[in-house]
Amino acid sequence: MGKVTGFLEFERLKEASEAPGSRVKHWKEFVVRLDDTAAKQQGARCMDCGIPFCSSACPVNNIIPDWNDLVFRQNWKQAIDVLHMTNNFPEFTGRVCPAPCEAACTLNINNDAVGIKSIEHAIIDKAWENGWVVPQPPKLKTGKKVAVVGSGPAGLACAQQLARAGHDVTLFEKNDRIGGLMRYGIPDFKLEKWLIDRRMAQMEQEGVTFAPSTFIGSQEDAAAYGGKLTCKTPDELKAEFDAVVISGGAETPRDLPIEGRDLNGVHFAMDFLRQQNKANAGDKIKGQLSAAGKHVVVIGGGDTGSDCVGTSNRHGAKSVVQFEVMPQPPESENKALTWPYWPTRMRTSSSHEEGAERDWSITTRKFVGKDGKITSLVGNKVEWVKDDTGQMKMVDVPGSEFEIPADLVLFAMGFVSPVQKMLDGFGVDRDQRGNARANAEDYRTNVDKVFAAGDMRRGQSLIVWAIREGRQCAAAVDTFLMGATELPR
Repeated sequence: MGKVTGFLEFERLKEASEAPGSRVKHWKEFVVRLDDTAAKQQGARCMDCGIPFCSSACPVNNIIPDWNDLVFRQNWKQAIDVLHMTNNFPEFTGRVCPAPCEAACTLNINNDAVGIKSIEHAIIDKAWENGWVVPQPPKLKTGKKVAVVGSGPAGLACAQQLARAGHDVTLFEKNDRIGGLMRYGIPDFKLEKWLIDRRMAQMEQEGVTFAPSTFIGSQEDAAAYGGKLTCKTPDELKAEFDAVVISGGAETPRDLPIEGRDLNGVHFAMDFLRQQNKANAGDKIKGQLSAAGKHVVVIGGGDTGSDCVGTSNRHGAKSVVQFEVMPQPPESENKALTWPYWPTRMRTSSSHEEGAERDWSITTRKFVGKDGKITSLVGNKVEWVKDDTGQMKMVDVPGSEFEIPADLVLFAMGFVSPVQKMLDGFGVDRDQRGNARANAEDYRTNVDKVFAAGDMRRGQSLIVWAIREGRQCAAAVDTFLMGATELPR
């Protein structure tokens, strides 16, 4: 490493951010990347640990110690080259990845981990500003045609890799803009969408053809989805292309079928977030869901729930409450037991800092309404105990029932599977969770020349896992088409 004693001399630096009171008044990103001096100090903290657990914990296996050292030496141009060797879109992961690499950092055993994510953020932003991120068109074209269905991070990464290998790639997306849930599910204050547009421009120059507003399936399903859509059937894709990659998201949300579920004001989180992202893009949304002046209850304690909190605060909600059915995690993990794995511990997001009441071990019993509109939520506390088989089960706490006002309830309880009609249309076998059945070696489904990657294959996961899947699937498709591949996995 550049400075052997750096981890003893320098403390971890957190990226600066705009104060909560002012940032809730707009939808722009509010985190400021490290300047060169701060990034150099963070790079200096990277130890000569011998075994880079950070790289193995990173789904795309970023070569983290190398670019930490390069940033310490202020060799930014080489740092972005090393970063791009494993990650197509570090401007996305540097903003919204939860950084499992930092949990695995050797320094994290008894100190604060190296700020790996903040260094990644600094590298890629500096690279774009200096014109170091340029198109990489292929030297030779293969004449092979590949269809990629779904334009989230898995589809984008897969399409870019295949285009660079010389194939003619068409990326299909049913929505009117490319980006999948990265565009429509992540709020602008975490990821501004011009970042996606900038990558699209690069990919177009590399040979990728984008086909938004194109529904893959039946005309009936396309009409049910809504909008003015071009429709292509799975059979048409298989006939027209030499290989097809299905890389859509796990879009089927977990529901809560209890009394009052059909009341006006009870919605899935993605409906709420998608509408706001469309509005921020300039679309006119008829009947847009709004939290303005309302008592908002978010059910689900993960990232999607946090995004609902931040969006509700920007709408001007009267109150925001977030419930989680699992017990409250500890403030800090027992690192001797959890390192280098991702620990369960209390995490407070930037949205929580902006204002929200949070509670754990809460289950929702029913929704109460008047004139068809929700007015309150009834719930109670639960305890988690082991049954006779050793499995954990939920038990109501006697006398803990409560009722709180609720004008808008948002389900942010995760996603159960991809859209099943998509898999049915291609005739793809499914695993027990409803995902496309394909292994992580060749990514091939049971249907000839049809591959699956991302959440479509592994279920709901992180953006960095999606990028990994897209890259590895691209290598598998290239091998299928050409007999061998030079694409990295």
